[in-house]
Amino acid sequence: MEILADPFRFEFFRNGLVVAAIAGGLCALVGTYVVQRNMSYIGHGLSHAIFGGAVASFLVGINFFLGAGVWGVASALMINRVARRRTIGADAAIGVITTASFALGIALISRSGGFTRNFEAALFGSVLGVQAVDVFVIAIVAIAVSATIVALYRPLLFLTFDPEVADVFGVPTGRLDALFSLLLAATIIATMQILGVTLIAAALVIPPVIARLLTDRFRTMLGLAVLIGTASGFTGMYLSFYLDISSGPAIVLTQGSLFAVAYIVTGGQRKRFRRLAGVVTH
Repeated sequence: MEILADPFRFEFFRNGLVVAAIAGGLCALVGTYVVQRNMSYIGHGLSHAIFGGAVASFLVGINFFLGAGVWGVASALMINRVARRRTIGADAAIGVITTASFALGIALISRSGGFTRNFEAALFGSVLGVQAVDVFVIAIVAIAVSATIVALYRPLLFLTFDPEVADVFGVPTGRLDALFSLLLAATIIATMQILGVTLIAAALVIPPVIARLLTDRFRTMLGLAVLIGTASGFTGMYLSFYLDISSGPAIVLTQGSLFAVAYIVTGGQRKRFRRLAGVVTH
């Protein structure tokens, strides 16, 4: 028992454990909408775009969350604006904006030799730098994002399943798309340190996909995804201590293992959601 309790002697690990659990649940919450809207590439793209802002803010001495936040919001708005133009697809818009931003970050790193360790942590996540302030920041972001999704549950659900009809019924699809992009950017910024740029997309997608295999109700899927994300974040962080690997890979490998189990148990059969009217009322 002493061996199992050994990691809890360290404050940084206790902080990291809390942050990992919140990060896993937050990513799963937002990721459920991402998966159902077939927008998985946006999570991947935005994380790479925000990386450029994170590097730039580090090099000029600006607060990480401030620099990455401004960059992330700007990237999200640009992606949303360009993607809504009929002449340019969303995937092309994301490809241009995010790869250019990521390339800028790499270019800045190549010009500075003082970002080597931080670079690895930014890519793959690290529990070593987690402090009490990080717990506070991600908790505030999680509360704000959750409250927004609860308040806009019905219009977001309508937009997710039938955006064209939602537009006809007067749902402000443009503003909702922009708001959702901002929620996604906030989620990525808050969880970047614990999950790493390269693995945030997996944390957004895997828990909702597991939940998708287990239920045919959207609301149940949302709850299951958050539960799976939170549990895998906690478990992955705990295992990272004994496996001596970065927190991000440990969390994603835990989620991947859960997916394999769910896939085997369900036979890989994808559940079909009920009609939108039934989903909204249940």
